[in-house]
Amino acid sequence: MAGNVREFTDQNFQTDVLQAEGPVLVDFWAPWCGPCRMIAPAIEELAGDYSGRVSVGKVNTDDNRQVAINYRIESIPTVMVFKGGQVVETFIGVNPKQKYAAALDKHI
Repeated sequence: MAGNVREFTDQNFQTDVLQAEGPVLVDFWAPWCGPCRMIAPAIEELAGDYSGRVSVGKVNTDDNRQVAINYRIESIPTVMVFKGGQVVETFIGVNPKQKYAAALDKHI
């Protein structure tokens, strides 16, 4: 993962996402997914823009199937914002960075 973007896995999802102090943006993706690669730069920029205020990370759905199953990820990319262990925003498909930023601003 680049820069401030964290890697969330089946093993660390509970502690790093569900028990996190503040909002967490999670990008569910896979290496073979073209649209996932399209939004990757925006996710990386958000990690930098919100550093210290929001945790930003990615879940590789090929490698971390349990988390993907738990959140019924049927289409990627899916981006979810978690707060207090709950999903508060969900975006499916390619969206502009501003849409994700507006969702984060609501939950900071």
